[in-house]
Amino acid sequence: MKNNSKMIEKVVSEIEASSTRYQTEAGPLEEQKYQSDRIDTVNQIFALFRLNYHNQFYSAFGDNPKSENLAKKLWLDTLDNFSSETIYFAARNVIAESEYLPTLNKMITECRKRVFLSGLPDPRQAYLEACNKNSPKIQQTWSHAIVYLAGRDCGWFYLANTPEYQALTEFKKIYTKYCSGLQAGITYSISKENSKPISKPGNSDKALAKKHLTSMKKMFN
Repeated sequence: MKNNSKMIEKVVSEIEASSTRYQTEAGPLEEQKYQSDRIDTVNQIFALFRLNYHNQFYSAFGDNPKSENLAKKLWLDTLDNFSSETIYFAARNVIAESEYLPTLNKMITECRKRVFLSGLPDPRQAYLEACNKNSPKIQQTWSHAIVYLAGRDCGWFYLANTPEYQALTEFKKIYTKYCSGLQAGITYSISKENSKPISKPGNSDKALAKKHLTSMKKMFN
């Protein structure tokens, strides 16, 4: 425990001093080439990688500051088209989802995902938007077409009559597929051809409602 505490304290102190230290090592030419916020961000994410992927990190870089700094310079150069915020949150996402120290190629992929989907609401925000829009849904203004399409495919009747802990799970599955479609280059739009009758629940809505009622009955049996 003491060793872990010391290591955490060391990482925190390095994060605080990272920008100043790296600028000194880089020199004036590198300072002109790389913005100071990106330098600070790359230092921060390397410190976080060291903390979260301790053994893998030292296997990759050893206890050699020169080797680590060469890697940082490569990352700064390669990720130069991405904002510091994009780089930082892409790294945090990798840490949350992967047990393995990311390669530079993995980071590029994660950064591209964040840039491409940065204008989209997250699944719960999209779910709440779909639930709270007035009817007729197709006539409303949406943050993105796929929010409407995900709500439509999930079923407006189902969304309106199902507890969030159940409905959000179903909505998220559909919404995520549309997000993947966007990443694959598919263009989505809202048109009358995409709409469903709103005067009464459709067949899919009825089936979902029946499924919901059945599950509710089981809860009270």
